[in-house]
Amino acid sequence: SYLYVDNAAMQLIRAPGQFDVMVTSNLFGDILSDEASVVTGSIGMLASASLGDPSNDGKGITMGLYEPIHGSAPDIAGKDLANPLATILSAAMLLRHSFGLETEAAAIERAVTKTLDAGYRTKDIASRGPAASNEKIVGTKEMGKAVLTALEGQ
Repeated sequence: SYLYVDNAAMQLIRAPGQFDVMVTSNLFGDILSDEASVVTGSIGMLASASLGDPSNDGKGITMGLYEPIHGSAPDIAGKDLANPLATILSAAMLLRHSFGLETEAAAIERAVTKTLDAGYRTKDIASRGPAASNEKIVGTKEMGKAVLTALEGQ
């Protein structure tokens, strides 16, 4: 479906489940991905990829730039505050789309889900209500270790 960006922004908030993949220019993609992060609760949760087929024949290896939607956040660099999940999930996308390693990508995604299900949260996704009592608020390093532990346990 083709949407003008203003309508796409509205639809993304109104009914996010209607979207699986969005193809946009860089400017609109940046704006819409930041908006979509509100649906997940944090800009630290969304992986992204800029994909292309360098052979231009539709049969080549998919080349891509895989990264979380957020920037480098220099204001919190080295403070153990950043949510690493979008970066980890970007690595899963790399395995799936550029290397065809579906099993490995799915294992990473399951490890992230298992970690979240176990109650691990960085401050940006921590609950502010009654659910907060079941959460373990951790920093960047501990969240990464928790995902690794979940991955190794598969």
